[in-house]
Amino acid sequence: MRDTRESRLLLVLLIAIAFALITVDIRGGEESPVDGARQAAATVFGPVENGVAAAVDPIGNAIGAVRDSGRRHDRIGELERENALLKAKLGSNDRNRSRVRELDNMLKKAGAGQYGIKGAEVIAIGAAQGFSWTVTIDVGSNDGIERDMTVLNGDGLVGRITTVGPNTATVLLASDPDFTVGTRMEKTDELGFATGQGDRPLSVQLLNGKAKVKKGDRLVTFGSQADKPFVPGVPVGEVIRVDPSGGDLTRTIYVRPFVGFTKLDIVGVVVVAPRSDPRDTVLPPKPAAPKPTPTVTVTVTPSADGEGGEQVQGDGLDPADANADDQNDE
Repeated sequence: MRDTRESRLLLVLLIAIAFALITVDIRGGEESPVDGARQAAATVFGPVENGVAAAVDPIGNAIGAVRDSGRRHDRIGELERENALLKAKLGSNDRNRSRVRELDNMLKKAGAGQYGIKGAEVIAIGAAQGFSWTVTIDVGSNDGIERDMTVLNGDGLVGRITTVGPNTATVLLASDPDFTVGTRMEKTDELGFATGQGDRPLSVQLLNGKAKVKKGDRLVTFGSQADKPFVPGVPVGEVIRVDPSGGDLTRTIYVRPFVGFTKLDIVGVVVVAPRSDPRDTVLPPKPAAPKPTPTVTVTVTPSADGEGGEQVQGDGLDPADANADDQNDE
């Protein structure tokens, strides 16, 4: 359209009409005469606006996500740190529960033997004195600890005190080759001397070369004069091998100690000896012997018509034992 006088007058007229409509619409409020036209326009142009908004909103969301990503990253990092702390706490609780069980078992041992003990924690392995199998515990002379006291835990004999400082003490473990303790066999009372062999079983020399010993028999400490360095009745270990006597004056047996010397943590130092020998009362009860399984013997006997017949006999004995009984009867 060319810029003529008529076109300029038309533009001025349209502008005047628009201002007039705006004025009428504002004054009319909800009863405005142009309200119907506005609703018709919304009906026509509304879907177009929604389509444009749907196209633009993902972009806006992405911009918002980028803007909030820093805060979200910080929150994720915070949650990861909380998880790590929670896992560490759970691990610590598991460890604490394990130590509580160790302490509980040790107190039960002390109660069964009537030992007065001072609880301690293993804080180091080895010592300056050059012993090959020693540990350092966190109690010393300030706690009433003295040299040549018995050390035990919830499983049995750990060792004896060799060196005492104000706040720490050195324990010579029963597995050390320089360690020797008097022992007594459960029930039979056979006496001997157990010597450490490092990571191998204890070697025990029984004083009676003809002593009847079998695998699974258990030993306790015999005790020392004035209860130092060993109090009586502390569980030592279980027999796993017996050497033939060979007519010697002594007999050698090999004993697996009850204590695991490579995983010591909570121990107790016997500061008050029992009034009387606890004998075998500190040993744990032996598991019940398994019941024998009944056996059934089937015997085939020939009959008069040449056909075999079966006889079933349930005697609870093994067939070999049954045959032996038959031979003894003959």
